[in-house]
Amino acid sequence: MTQTVKTLLNQGLKRLQPVLGDDAATDTRVLLAYALDVDRGLLAARSDDLVSAEQSAIFQDAIECRYRRQPVAQIIGVREFWGRNFIVTPDVLNPRPDTETLIEEVLKAGPAISLLDLGTGSGCILLTLLAEWPQAKGLGVDMSPKAIDIAQKNADALGLTARASLKQSNWFSNVTGQFDLIVSNPPYITADAMQTVAPEVRDWEPRMALTPEGDGLEAYRMIAQNAADYLLANGRMFLEIGYDQAKSALQIFSDNGYSDGFCIQDMAGKDRVICVKKA
Repeated sequence: MTQTVKTLLNQGLKRLQPVLGDDAATDTRVLLAYALDVDRGLLAARSDDLVSAEQSAIFQDAIECRYRRQPVAQIIGVREFWGRNFIVTPDVLNPRPDTETLIEEVLKAGPAISLLDLGTGSGCILLTLLAEWPQAKGLGVDMSPKAIDIAQKNADALGLTARASLKQSNWFSNVTGQFDLIVSNPPYITADAMQTVAPEVRDWEPRMALTPEGDGLEAYRMIAQNAADYLLANGRMFLEIGYDQAKSALQIFSDNGYSDGFCIQDMAGKDRVICVKKA
């Protein structure tokens, strides 16, 4: 049976509202726009348009995926970050607005020529910085070969292949050379906190990219112990942290000889990024 845009919107909302509450309306519209391959802003003007059986099936499948709490970005295959679209799958973290705080602060600090992104995932940090700095080159590493594949696809899509190298590496294990900037959004959720995170995160994103288990600080200890060998003189690191980890993370780097450490808050006023300098 042929249905209209308005009918499908109502059906999707009815299905999602019990599990998503106030977010159901927005997600339903995003998923219908995806199924119709139109801009979401055009849906209102097309409310009485008839939808093909194929488009209706795509929408219904998407709604069922969202009902199971799969993130919208994974369903539609892309997530916007710093004004650009990045391919995402269950093999990488969804780029989040929190991480844009890191981008903002790095850009304020001035351009780098060579940068290293540890745990690059989708490549959103590395590729955004390279896109903003046309003279820069960078290396992104991740221990997941599937993540490296996604990052490579994003580099290709953004026209950055010539300046972005991507390697499978367990942190520094396959890294050579030195850089004037190291960036990372490492796993930092504690094992206990993983029990309380949203199903969209806990059940659908790669656990190793979310938590190092334990107290959530193991990645900072490892980076602090090894990064100096890969930083040029006066090189800096910008690292995302959990909202309650600034003091502990900065102490780890201070204990390992880094200087000028400070913390930056995100738009919500929560500690989000630390910066340290090679002594």
